[in-house]
Amino acid sequence: MGAAEITRAVTGSAEETRALGERLSRRLAPGDVVALYGGLGSGKTTLTQGVCRGLGVREVVNSPTFTIVNEYRGRCPVYHLDCYRLEGAEDLVGLGSEEYFYGDGVCLIEWAEKAADVLPARRFDVRLKQVGGGRREIVIETVREDENSGGGNGHPAGLDRPDR
Repeated sequence: MGAAEITRAVTGSAEETRALGERLSRRLAPGDVVALYGGLGSGKTTLTQGVCRGLGVREVVNSPTFTIVNEYRGRCPVYHLDCYRLEGAEDLVGLGSEEYFYGDGVCLIEWAEKAADVLPARRFDVRLKQVGGGRREIVIETVREDENSGGGNGHPAGLDRPDR
C-alpha cells in the first residue's frame, strides 16, 4: 500500500455529519469508491446522504439494506451499496460489484468490512463511531495502492487529489 492521508473530525449532529459528507463529495470523481465502516447508528447512511447531496442527488437517500444497491443520478451516477445482509465478499461479486467499483460513477459501500476481500486498492476508508453526547468521530483515510502493484481504479483517490 502507498501512503495514506488521514482526516479526523467529530460531528455533533446529523446535519454536521451530512455537511462532512458533502465536503468529502467535492473530492470524488467517477471511479472513486468510499468504504464505510461502523456499527449500527454510527452515521454511515447520514454521511452518505451528505455525499449524495454534494454530488447533486435530489432524491431521498436511504440505506439499501433490503435491496442491497440503490442507484442515484447526480453530477455522475452514485451507487449506494449496503453489505449488511450479505454473507461475505463473494455475495457482492455475484451482484456485479466490479461494475460499480470500476464504473462511471461514485460507489458508496456501507458495512464495507463484509466486502474487504474485493474492495479496490484505491479508495477512501471512512470509519465512524459514536463517542457519546450525540457526537460521532469520523476518520477518513485515503488508501492508495503501491505504484507497482497493479489494479486500482485508474487514478489516485484522495482528499487532496494531485490531478485536480
